[in-house]
This record gives sequence, C-alpha cells and structure tokens, in this order.
Amino acid sequence: MPALVVFVVVLAGLAEGAGMIWLPLLVAGPALAATTNGPRGVFWVGFLTAVLGAVLGFRDGVPGRELTAVLTALVTVTLASGLASVLRGRRERVLAAVRSVAETAQHALLKPVPATVGPFQAAVRYSAAAAEARIGGDLYALIPTPHGVRLIVGDVRGKGLPAVGTAALVLGVFREAAHDEPDLLAVVERIERSLARNLGHDDFVTAVVAGYPRAGHLEVVNCGHAPPLLVRASGSISAVEPPHPAPPLGLRALTGHTPALRTLPFADGDQLLLYTDGVTEARDGARAFYPLADGLARHVSHEPGRTLDALHDELLTHVGGRLHDDAALLLIRKQAARITEADGPEASGPGPTAPVPVREAKCRS
Repeated sequence: MPALVVFVVVLAGLAEGAGMIWLPLLVAGPALAATTNGPRGVFWVGFLTAVLGAVLGFRDGVPGRELTAVLTALVTVTLASGLASVLRGRRERVLAAVRSVAETAQHALLKPVPATVGPFQAAVRYSAAAAEARIGGDLYALIPTPHGVRLIVGDVRGKGLPAVGTAALVLGVFREAAHDEPDLLAVVERIERSLARNLGHDDFVTAVVAGYPRAGHLEVVNCGHAPPLLVRASGSISAVEPPHPAPPLGLRALTGHTPALRTLPFADGDQLLLYTDGVTEARDGARAFYPLADGLARHVSHEPGRTLDALHDELLTHVGGRLHDDAALLLIRKQAARITEADGPEASGPGPTAPVPVREAKCRS
C-alpha cells in the first residue's frame, strides 16, 4: 500500500506537472508504511519518497524554500513513522506473549477433548466473548473414570476473564470428585460445597453433569442449566428435561431445593449435545434466537466433529460473524457396543432399557 500511494502521487505529478500541488501527498507513503512495516521498511519508503519528491520538485521548477519545506516534512514524518513502527512492534510482541499465555491457560483449564473417550466419539467447540481471550466463563470437561465416563458443561455468572477463576474452581473440583465418588449426585454435592465456600452471594454456576456408569445407561444431573438435546439413532431429537427444577450451583442454600438424577437408556448410535446459553441466546439482526434443535436436526451426522463444525459455522452466520457471549458445544455419540474399562464394572452385563427412577441428592448440614 505505501508503494502504491507513492506510485500514484508520482504519476499524478508527472501527468499534471503541478509541482507543489502533489508533492505534499508523498508523506502518506511513510505514514502508511508504519502500519505494516518495520522501522527499516519505513525508512526505505521515506528515502524513496524524498528522492522522488526532490526529482519532481526540480523538474517542475518548485522554488527552493518550498521544496526544502516539503522535504523537511517528509523526513519528519518518516522519523515519526519509524518510531510508531517500533512501538507497534513492541505491542505486537506483548500481545503475542499474552496470547501464548492464554493458550497455555486454556489447555490447562479446558483440556482438549479426544476424538474417542471410552465408548464415545466426542467433539467440542468453544468461543470466548472477550475479544482477545481464549477462555471465558463457560466450562466443559469429559474424562474417563473408574465409575465410567463423566462430563460437565457449565456457565459461570458473567463472561470473559473475570469468570475464569470460578470456571477453574468448578473444573478442578469436578475432576477430583469424578474419580473419587461412585455416585454422580455426590460429585455434584462436592462442587456445591466448594462453591458455597468460595463464591460471593451473587455468584453462581449453571451446569449439567452426566455420567455413563454402565452399558446402556446415561445419568444426567441438571443444576439450573439448559436441558441437553438427546439424538436417538433413529434421528428423533428431544430435550432431556430435569425431573424438577433445581437451583444453579452455589445457590442451594438460598432455596433448599436439591438436584435430581435422571437415568435414561443410551444405545449404540445415540448422541447427547450439551451447550451453554451463549448458543441458544445468540440473536440475528432481527433479534431472533438461534434455533439449536432445528440446526442439530439439519446437521447431525455420525461424526460429532463434523456436526459441531456445521453448527458453529451456522451459529456465526446467524449472529453476523461474532458472538457476544461465551459459547460452548459438547457432543458425544455412543459407538458400537464393546467392553471397555470406561464402560464401568457392569459393562458386559445386560441392563434395562427403561429409565431408572429419579433419585434426589441428600441435604448435608
């Protein structure tokens, strides 16, 4: 761009022969160079414009004092642009370092989900609302444990970097409790107690915690979160609603209500989509919400990664290219039956296909 601007000004000066009318425009060359080039590039562009300005000035008979003033301005702008280029380079290096730290923090906090976990194919897509952030207030985890594969998707009150600390706390407790506690409700209870000790009165976390303790059974505990979408192998889609409303994590002491565990059959080819409200509350230009269930019906496939790619692209198109809230999508698909450690100790045994009665968490003093 700087070279193009200088070239256009020189051509105009040669064609018009107007002398001082075009010469001052040469300062645009080094000024633009500061936005794209390093100091060396800026000085070369400034040197080129000064030489060309002198040639055009002598050619058109520009008075010496006026030509000197123009060349002095070119030198001054070149020096200032060189300094601006140095400062821009420093800021870019600092930003690159911050991004590197953010990416490291993301991998430590939101660990990548492998394509296969136990009996499941899995995929995740995550977008932070903060412009330069890689992590935000949404959280997810999918881990194999001695009690089967367990997963969580949650949404911290607020968004962006201020919510990262709470997300880290929830994920840390979940990863420990998921390995230690055989009962999924006990995992939720551990998270609740930790948040009650560490969060403020106005802070909370909505979350869905799920587990696959044995072949053919999926357990779901919903704590004030949007209901997951269950996709049967036949193609039907339904929302997994909780047996009764439960408060978000961190607010149980204010309501006295406890979450309930719902068990449902989960056969080969079935899929479960967990998501945060950054997806369902995304609006287009007409203020219409994104229809996630309809989008899932259009794009569901046997490959969770491909399904989420299509959903994420459609979501960005719906909002015009940029989300205004953190958004997370986690999709698992049950593969063909096989005996794995992640299936749990009862993986090889037959199980009922009807839902197991709902169990409620016990309040602890």
